[in-house]
Amino acid sequence: MTVDASRGASGAPPELVQLLTPEGERVEHPDYDIDLTDEEVRSLYRDLVLVRRIDLEAVALQRQGELGIWASLLGQEAAQIGSGRALTDSDMAFPTYREHGVAWCRDVDPVKLLGLFRGVNHGGWDPKEHNFHLYTIVIGSQTLHAVGYAMGIQRDDASAATIVYFGDGATSQGDVNESFIWASVFNAPIVFFCQNNQWAISEPLEKQTRIPLYRRASGFGFPGIRVDGNDVFACLAVTRKALEAARTGQGPTLIEAFTYRMGAHTTTDDPTRYRVASELEAWKLKDPIERVRSYLFKNEHADPSFFDAVDAEADQLGADLRRRCLAMPDPRPLDIFDHVYREPHALMDQERAQYAAYLEGFAK
Repeated sequence: MTVDASRGASGAPPELVQLLTPEGERVEHPDYDIDLTDEEVRSLYRDLVLVRRIDLEAVALQRQGELGIWASLLGQEAAQIGSGRALTDSDMAFPTYREHGVAWCRDVDPVKLLGLFRGVNHGGWDPKEHNFHLYTIVIGSQTLHAVGYAMGIQRDDASAATIVYFGDGATSQGDVNESFIWASVFNAPIVFFCQNNQWAISEPLEKQTRIPLYRRASGFGFPGIRVDGNDVFACLAVTRKALEAARTGQGPTLIEAFTYRMGAHTTTDDPTRYRVASELEAWKLKDPIERVRSYLFKNEHADPSFFDAVDAEADQLGADLRRRCLAMPDPRPLDIFDHVYREPHALMDQERAQYAAYLEGFAK
């Protein structure tokens, strides 16, 4: 079944780009569309399922005391997989601390993500190797780093683009708004990807803005678009087009992926204290995995054996992730000073010596 979303037949708001309804029906959009083979759709479904399993396993590990904290992506898989699969090898991604799905698309070993939250490394992967920057904990600061990187691409006359991820709460940060100015004035090849999951920790969206977030882009002089963040097809199509615009000198784009944080902000948070159960139940009906599963099933593009195989792979991935997480050795206390600076650094040497002397005092 194909309907025209521009006429509102899908039930989606007219300002929301949607190519796959929550019921798994394929819809068309006058400006954004995508032609996917059956194999490509099955691959996207596999990505969604495996990334969710990584996330659920990490939450369980934290609850059992094996991780210090974890930031769940539950419910945001389509936004991350769709945008992540739109990237080329030469594009550079700047994440927050929740982009586990984008990390998966950039071939970062998920156990290296766990190492950061377990406290055994400073990130664990080489940003240059994966074109995926280290996780950023400071809210919004990565947007300035990303614009600077994009301006470097521009000056190198390279055929590449940068994408930077942040949440709805980060849009209130000065760094984010400053990055919008720099990107606009210098026509930087960057895509700003805002995952609007409705809640900035415990503050609702209306505490961040009086207008849809994507409309802010016009005030800075570049286009903004709102996409159904639970629709992996739409996220892929919109991000692919925005990245191509950036690569071809058309400047920045702000994408607002309208989605929902199904879990807690982090494992230290209790969302039942600030949001109602009915809101969560309503968003469960828009689950990004179930709509792709429904699409595949309705159109007979996958049989039960395919779904069983993906589920089995997810179980194997979860078990392997747990085994390797528990096998990670505890770091030596002085290791915290390693890899802070690329070259020898006098202050680091001094602080290392002071801390070593402090630890030596316990041995006596």
